[in-house]
Amino acid sequence: MTTARTVPVTTEMDGDELDAEDAWHLARRHGLRHVVVSSFVRFRYGDGFTNSRALALQTCLAVVPFMLAVTGLAADIDDDRWARVVAATVNAIAPGQGTNDALAAAAGGSERSGEIALTFGLLFALVSMTTAMAQVERGTNRIYGIRRDRPALHKYGRAAVFTVVLAAPVGLGFLLLVGGGAFGDAMVAEGVWTETAEDWWDWVRWPLGVAMLVFAIAVLLDHAPRRRQPALSWLALGSGTAVALSAVATGGLAAYVSLSASFSSTYGPLAGVFVLLLWSLLSSMAFFYGAAVCAQLEALRAGDDQPAYDDPGRPHRQTV
Repeated sequence: MTTARTVPVTTEMDGDELDAEDAWHLARRHGLRHVVVSSFVRFRYGDGFTNSRALALQTCLAVVPFMLAVTGLAADIDDDRWARVVAATVNAIAPGQGTNDALAAAAGGSERSGEIALTFGLLFALVSMTTAMAQVERGTNRIYGIRRDRPALHKYGRAAVFTVVLAAPVGLGFLLLVGGGAFGDAMVAEGVWTETAEDWWDWVRWPLGVAMLVFAIAVLLDHAPRRRQPALSWLALGSGTAVALSAVATGGLAAYVSLSASFSSTYGPLAGVFVLLLWSLLSSMAFFYGAAVCAQLEALRAGDDQPAYDDPGRPHRQTV
């Protein structure tokens, strides 16, 4: 149960919604350090760690079937060059040491097996992403101090709609940032692109991928909580924070894996799965912390400086 203070719904005196200019004004007035610390307190007492672990698990359950679906797509493509491009991209970003199965599926898989993998992979990924979107509502509600979610039918219906609407920007943003390099290398290796085209691709994919993820997270923060939210430009501050923290965590994790001499030997074929689990957890924490930044700034706007209720102490003893 959350002990984060409930954030009042605030608007401008003229009825306009709060925007990014208002958010930056509040951050400068109260100080960035105060906003960062108080947002973390709200994140902690709003069950941020608990919901991050749940969202991370559901993300993993969505990513792995999605990789299976893309592998099935590679096996179902008639053009061998494009099939090898898709398979090489999957092989580079899929977890685990045994991801060469993607290449084998693309090269020797039958059309029937490719269709089965594509169908079941997409189905499982959609179900997992729907539950993940429902977890986003639960987590953001607790961070905003809202103790009850929407009714189950309404909650999961909205989650299914979010999954369909945001699948493209989230999926493309993820693939551009995580698998874009492998995709460009495969395109050059198969003779589809020149090295100059790959250089342009590397320049374009980073800002485009970041923009897609910031937009998708801002839309989630706008519609997931059970309350009226400020303008998207206000929420973009929190979504940008989430993407930046996730990028830092991803870079640090990649550096650790590449520089550690014992990581692969310690975890063996499970090394990729472990990296996926850890990356999902860190990214989920970054997402909910970004939500906490938006919530705390709006609470400061309403004049409520304390992010959480006072500690009630231990329960009183009662003899019955």
